[in-house]
Amino acid sequence: MDGVAIRLGEYTTLRLGGPAAGMVTADDEEKLISAVRERDETGAPVLVLGGGSNLVVSDAGFPGTVVHVATRGDAVVGSYPERSEVHVEAAAGQDWDEFVARTVEAGYGGLECLSGIPGKVGATPIQNVGAYGWEVAQFLRWVRLYDRRRGETVTLLPDDLGLAYRTSKLKGTDTSVVLSVCFGLHTDGLSQPVRYGELARALGAQPGARVPVADVRAAVLELRRSKGMVLDAEDRDTWSAGSFFTNPIVAEAELPAVLERVAEVVGADVPVPQFTVDTGVKLSAAWLIERAGFGKGYRGPGGRVSLSGKHTLALTNRGTASTADLLALAREVRDGVAARFGVLLHPEPLLINCSL
Repeated sequence: MDGVAIRLGEYTTLRLGGPAAGMVTADDEEKLISAVRERDETGAPVLVLGGGSNLVVSDAGFPGTVVHVATRGDAVVGSYPERSEVHVEAAAGQDWDEFVARTVEAGYGGLECLSGIPGKVGATPIQNVGAYGWEVAQFLRWVRLYDRRRGETVTLLPDDLGLAYRTSKLKGTDTSVVLSVCFGLHTDGLSQPVRYGELARALGAQPGARVPVADVRAAVLELRRSKGMVLDAEDRDTWSAGSFFTNPIVAEAELPAVLERVAEVVGADVPVPQFTVDTGVKLSAAWLIERAGFGKGYRGPGGRVSLSGKHTLALTNRGTASTADLLALAREVRDGVAARFGVLLHPEPLLINCSL
């Protein structure tokens, strides 16, 4: 398909995005490296695309070639019985949820709370994907990359990646291409401690309990489906990029002023969901969005986009939308929360050739 124009909306979960000049599908590592290297040598623009689940592409599209990462496979590359751990390495183009399912079927614990997240393995360390109290950073052992500046394959350890809440040094840059990712998982068949009350209730377990990994995966998938966060072509609530905004982290010194503004709107007796993290206090973006007047199903321009009817963090394409429509709704929500509470929300997806 190189040299044949494509529409990027056919390759994103939002089903939005304009044309690109062509696409190369790389189903092995050598082809992936070669496709990127050849274009780098000529200065041609390249968009490396995985599952398209975390991308917002402009209506103008991308003025270059898309390199579609389609490498697959995973294998145990290390076993450590003394600490009940295995290392499992997966190709960047491997479907993430299929990979998680196989680790659960093998009785390996660690990734079960990240079940149902769309996309490819290679995107997970870039975004530091997380859910239900756990994130990729806690299980990552190394990432193999093609360094586009040096023209070499390198291996980076977690400390090299600047991993933080929904981000890393790799996010928003085009200096490297992820080739494979290795995770350290435990072999006792039990989950990570259940951290979220919602998940604990679904499992009938106490917070902090460890339960069979298959039970946690099943519960997480059911919870995500109820929120429109498991892809379903028939359900327009899943025509999204997942959570559009990250949960805001407020510095402790600024928190009292924020809570005062919140209390003025919702009442002083209404508890505000908040979680202490290393860099401050994390607030719930969904909670703030709803209290700012944007409920589930809130419609944007012409009704062509809306907040999901199941979860206010997902901005959805109702079938005839443009990227401009989606961004207009995102700005309306962002600015509304800022005006009401003084908290600025930031987008979680990567924005390609467009901005808020």
